[in-house]
Amino acid sequence: MMAPASAATAPRRSRLRTALAVGAALVGGYGLLAYVVLPWAWTHYEHQHGLAGLPMVTRTAQDIPGDPLNVGLVGSREDVVRAMNAAGWSPADPIKLRTSLENAGSVLLDRPYRDAPVSPLFYQGRREDLAFEKEVGSSADRRHHVRFWKVLDSGSEGRPVWLGSVTFDRGSGLSRYTGQITHHIAPNVDAERDGLVNDLARARMVTTTYRVSGVGPTLNGHNGEGDRYYTDGEIRMAVLVVAGRPAADPPTELPPPLLVGLKNAIWGRATNAPAK
Repeated sequence: MMAPASAATAPRRSRLRTALAVGAALVGGYGLLAYVVLPWAWTHYEHQHGLAGLPMVTRTAQDIPGDPLNVGLVGSREDVVRAMNAAGWSPADPIKLRTSLENAGSVLLDRPYRDAPVSPLFYQGRREDLAFEKEVGSSADRRHHVRFWKVLDSGSEGRPVWLGSVTFDRGSGLSRYTGQITHHIAPNVDAERDGLVNDLARARMVTTTYRVSGVGPTLNGHNGEGDRYYTDGEIRMAVLVVAGRPAADPPTELPPPLLVGLKNAIWGRATNAPAK
């Protein structure tokens, strides 16, 4: 005697309900992890609370998202200038007709211009407060350069806080977005960030370093000229010595939260870059 149809379909309905429940749990778990837990876990401003909620990308004059913020300094304007000079970085000349022509001559004729101007970028509606560069080779075509904005008058240390964007100009060309003549940056902006902080540390201009959240882990970002960049998304902060008095000891590195450190280690392996 055959079982009733309703009895035969009951196990199938039960399995379907179980599958739907498992699927809903997986989707819900993914959403909780991807959109709540990990963003919360990787967001950390424990050493500099005043930076929480600030944008972490610059803008071009055309309001296109530009280079990510990836480095920070703590100290007065005078402390920043002294430290950068001691580390071998030169203040960039302002953009004028003379400096623009000299910059073009440096690139075309392959001759040095250690104070070459940098094009303006904007943060919170303001162009950079300070800009520095470090020559590579014999012309302004290739160089390390950084722009800084003062974002806090008094941070956790009771001193001004500056955020900056440091990149490496690997050569000149045309902007992919506007067609204007510009420099193109190298994609590994973390290497530039760590190089600048290491220069300051070697010059004994740093007492403490730590990290805060920046733009977030990015594998395929693009700046205002269309150049690709990748980053672990961290801003490396350096607390500067006062009045240019060299530090007696190497800087103290404050560790990031456990999950952030784990993320940085995984990122370093994925990009073949050491986690710092």
